[in-house]
Amino acid sequence: MTVLSIIRDCLDALLHPSARYDALTRARHRAFMAPRLLGSLAAFAAFPIYLVLRGAPSAIEVAAFAWLIAPILLSWFLSRTGRYEGAHVLSSLSLAGLIMAVAATTGGIESFAAIWLVVVPLEAALSASRRVTAFASLLALSCAGILILISQLGWLPAGEPTAAERSVLMALGVASATLYAAGLAFGAESLARTSVALLSREEERYRLLARNMSDVISRHQRNGAVQFISPAAEAMLGIPVAQLLGHGLFDRVHVADRPAYLTALSDAARGNVRSVEFRLRREPGGSERGHIDFIWVEMRCRPLEQEKARDITQEAEVVAVMRDVTDRKLSEQALDQARSAAEAADAAKTRFLATMSHELRTPLNAIIGFSEMIAQEQTLMLGVAQRKEYAQLINDSGQHLLSVVNGILDMSKMESGNFEIASEPFAPRASLMHCCNLLALKARENGIDLVTDAPQDLPVMTGDPRAFKQIVLNLVANAIKFTERGGQVSVTAAVSGSQLALRISDTGVGIAPDDLKRIGAPFFQAGKTYQRRHEGTGLGLSIVKSLVALHLGELTVQSRLGEGTAVTVKLPLVYTPPLARTSDKKTSDEKASESKIATLTPVLRQETQNQPALVKKSA
Repeated sequence: MTVLSIIRDCLDALLHPSARYDALTRARHRAFMAPRLLGSLAAFAAFPIYLVLRGAPSAIEVAAFAWLIAPILLSWFLSRTGRYEGAHVLSSLSLAGLIMAVAATTGGIESFAAIWLVVVPLEAALSASRRVTAFASLLALSCAGILILISQLGWLPAGEPTAAERSVLMALGVASATLYAAGLAFGAESLARTSVALLSREEERYRLLARNMSDVISRHQRNGAVQFISPAAEAMLGIPVAQLLGHGLFDRVHVADRPAYLTALSDAARGNVRSVEFRLRREPGGSERGHIDFIWVEMRCRPLEQEKARDITQEAEVVAVMRDVTDRKLSEQALDQARSAAEAADAAKTRFLATMSHELRTPLNAIIGFSEMIAQEQTLMLGVAQRKEYAQLINDSGQHLLSVVNGILDMSKMESGNFEIASEPFAPRASLMHCCNLLALKARENGIDLVTDAPQDLPVMTGDPRAFKQIVLNLVANAIKFTERGGQVSVTAAVSGSQLALRISDTGVGIAPDDLKRIGAPFFQAGKTYQRRHEGTGLGLSIVKSLVALHLGELTVQSRLGEGTAVTVKLPLVYTPPLARTSDKKTSDEKASESKIATLTPVLRQETQNQPALVKKSA
């Protein structure tokens, strides 16, 4: 342990408690007490030697030594009260009193001690207080004025020193004042160096905090211009901080969010605390550079607290804290989508119940009613023709009921991922013509022209022929169902690249734009449920959509209300289903048979509805 550290520890023990927790205040108190205590101790040590060499001291010499011991009392005052400015005031008074006493007995204003009046305001400058410095300056000027006055009035004591003594005393006064001023200068320099070191340490602490915190701290003008932004912005946005200064940050705010961004800063500049959420363009790295990527940011801004005595013309500034809330926004969007999906499921359930109440009750009533009539044929005296007619009606109602149940089961299998298709080569033209021939009678009964255009050279395609027929039957049946008498339904097939394009168009009632967005949803039917003019469960187009997606094809629906509807289906000519996972114990025949089976992977309903590559709808 060095001597300086021992002295520093002793001084720290004498400090007032109010000065122990601030480094700059502690340094100022230590700088005030150290030279005064050391000077007083040196005076105590030198006084016996002075007595031996000088003999009995005069009154002036006793007063001088008393003044040299007085700083101990000033140090004690500061240690007990902690009043730094008050201690400097007392020190100025003590120094000025000593100077006045010495100068009044050694020539007044011409005394060698008068030069020490310059030291009084210099010493007070260490207090870092304008009031103390101004007081010390006025005190020194007052003392100089008093010395001049008593010199002019002749109140000085007689017995002036000789010219040689005056020269020696003047040299002593100038030298001692210069040395004391130099000590004050070194003390001021030490305090300034300590202040700079503390400021640098504080800046480094805040810089470390700003560099390592995830939130971005920024300082803005009222118009949004950035004057400072913390380094965390580089990690958030992927660009250097220098590019965000000025209006660089504003240029990265989403165009739709810029009014809210500027409004929040303007309100904060007027003294209000504001919080706003907006989107910022982030610069992605790597190969994705240039891709527009926005993140959600929450910004809390408040007015920057400045001096109250600032110029009223100075523009108000705002400090803001920004935080990336993209994950929270995604969670909110996921909750909204889940809520929408739940509402859609509830609406689908309602539509399902409304539809099934009609579609199941109507054929069951027919089956029950006509079967009872056949059972009572003896009472009703039914003839052979009537029994045959009733049996046919029962069969038709049962077939219709079976088709409804099959449609529901197929849709359930597709949504659960258990619907399997068997891929094999087949002739699409033969399947297409067969489906159109099956529906030709129904078209003639409804007074509708069914036109089929399928070239003879359509190539053989690979896929599930059963699913292909179901697609064609559902689409053509829908077109016939919703076309008024005298209308026309056209079915065309052509090869487009590596795909087979089927187009089924009609001149029917068409679909409204709002309903067109929901076409293909299970149990959805255009128009109001209780005002339907046509039977059906609303599963036909939904099944078609799932089957086309299962074949990696595309479905496009174009329609205008009152002008008709056109449905285009594009299926790959060569469909290769994904290989099923097989164990090592299965035989090669089982593997070969399973390689022809494709299973629809279960997905969320909202994901199925948001696959533009598979299903396209336009008005």
